[in-house]
Amino acid sequence: MNQDIVRIAPSVLSADFGNLAADIHMLNRSEADWLHIDIMDGVFVPNISFGFPVCKAIATAAEKPLDVHLMIVQPERYVEAFAKLGASVISVHYEVSTHLHRTLHQIKDLGVKAGVALNPHTSVSLLEDVIQDVDLVCMMSVNPGFGGQKFIAQTYEKVSRLKEIILKKNAKTLIEIDGGVTSANAADLVAAGADVLVAGSFVFGAENPTATIQDLRRIANDKSVMA
Repeated sequence: MNQDIVRIAPSVLSADFGNLAADIHMLNRSEADWLHIDIMDGVFVPNISFGFPVCKAIATAAEKPLDVHLMIVQPERYVEAFAKLGASVISVHYEVSTHLHRTLHQIKDLGVKAGVALNPHTSVSLLEDVIQDVDLVCMMSVNPGFGGQKFIAQTYEKVSRLKEIILKKNAKTLIEIDGGVTSANAADLVAAGADVLVAGSFVFGAENPTATIQDLRRIANDKSVMA
């Protein structure tokens, strides 16, 4: 994965489920890099999103890589199914992965990039011993379970600390920010070390989602702004 370009990954959780095909088509035509798919089980997080039939429909319509974020207990039971659906990245939560190293390699053995998601209260230092096995860290900048929440400012410091660990270990891990991302904080997140920005309600709640994605991508990749 090229780390020179900051990726924009709109979260399909905020799409119009009554008009999902049109929203996926819009993302295909937009400057979005990935489609972020949040899978919630109502156990690990207090919400239920969508299951395999809807995910299959998304995968069939999508023309861009699928970034699957499993907010579920026992994620190792389902990674193969999501790999078969065509996921390019699968992230599991540190908080529910008792055998994280094993799960990461289970994902990699399926030919998929392996990610670890961290809740806001979870320290990035806990990843130090496995960071070289992690392709992406999905850092939650809101408490997981619902879209449209307020960004947690402590995220900036966490991103910087995680970046230090990645550099120290000479890893190639990407840092993804999930929650409350807008054009107002995108440049600061990238300056702190973020490589992928997930945006849900900010994109789909906009009057012109395509233009919003384009603007967010421009801000995130404007080296003069980040300097």
